[in-house]
Amino acid sequence: MDKFTFSYPTKVYFGEGSAAQALGAELSGTGETVMLAYGGGSIKKNGIYDEIRALLEKAGKKVVDFSGIMSNPTYKKAQEGAALVREQHVDFILAVGGGSVIDCCKVISAQAVLEEDIWDMEYKKGKFPAGGIRMGAVVTASGTGAEMNAGAVITYEEKKWKGPVFGTAASFAVLDPAYTMSVPQMQVLSGAFDTLSHAMETYLGTSDKDNVSDDVALAVMKNTVTNMRRLLKDSGDCQARSNLMWDSAMAENGILKCGRLTDFQAHQIEHQLGAYTDCNHGQGLAVIQPVYYRHIVKDAPEKFTRFAKVVFDADSAEAGLDALEAFIRECHLPTKMRELKSTVEITPEVLRQVADTCNIIKCNPRELDREEIYQILLECL
Repeated sequence: MDKFTFSYPTKVYFGEGSAAQALGAELSGTGETVMLAYGGGSIKKNGIYDEIRALLEKAGKKVVDFSGIMSNPTYKKAQEGAALVREQHVDFILAVGGGSVIDCCKVISAQAVLEEDIWDMEYKKGKFPAGGIRMGAVVTASGTGAEMNAGAVITYEEKKWKGPVFGTAASFAVLDPAYTMSVPQMQVLSGAFDTLSHAMETYLGTSDKDNVSDDVALAVMKNTVTNMRRLLKDSGDCQARSNLMWDSAMAENGILKCGRLTDFQAHQIEHQLGAYTDCNHGQGLAVIQPVYYRHIVKDAPEKFTRFAKVVFDADSAEAGLDALEAFIRECHLPTKMRELKSTVEITPEVLRQVADTCNIIKCNPRELDREEIYQILLECL
């Protein structure tokens, strides 16, 4: 394994009723004003909003709402949140939702204390925030593992760009599987495929033989597949949702990445597809990943063979990819871009723009060029 430094700053409160425990323990000393951030309002329909707000008010906090955080959160929305934090003198940010809400709040937290534009700082000067407004996360839809790190995926609409902006990591995260019970089965499966993708792409990066990071990644992949299948049989299986919630956290808390480089090329392709369309992230990955893997399977035969045997009990690398494709169909996830529910028509011309602007990862089994990325995208069409 390569040299590394590992730090895990996020304290996790896992299990039913953990929000009361977490907020009771974590809100002391945070100041009097809390920004309660959330998405389109589903947490008001399922009662989570009332529960969390009551806990905040019980702790004596003034609550400032910041709602309307969209899937694929925009840079403009993050800047709007940062302005509200400054205007209302917010002392603490509580993100309640899935990865989009949490990612947006990471950027809000950092931008609120910066005098310069965070995107310009990171992408023009190569500098990163040293801190921000303290924040916590209450996860209501798992899959992204956003609560486990400081990286946020943001869509900068004016620049036709979607990618990472590094903000502030949550100091604590509430993972209560009961909060996911109202999330529709397809949304849970889409999120879980994102978890599977995180573990697959980490595993396929550069690493030495017989390292523990690979072993843990394979275990997370296998467990994710097992519990996705449980959920297919029973959408109300709380234990399966519980396991998928922890799989999501494990895939992005840094443990799988220790001592190795990672391959996140499929994510880079899908992110840029998201910059030009409004397709679901996990479903976009389900379309792209098998096609991408067909292109690189001969560049990492041992890893693909081990993946096939451990995760799908298949006897060869190619059989493992067949099994992955069959599993995607089993989960009723899209297999072609025409099946993605995008309001933007996905045409060869759009895919050309995606390929020409996509970030190219250099540490995957084989570095792609833009023509091959375009070919992969056309094969997905």
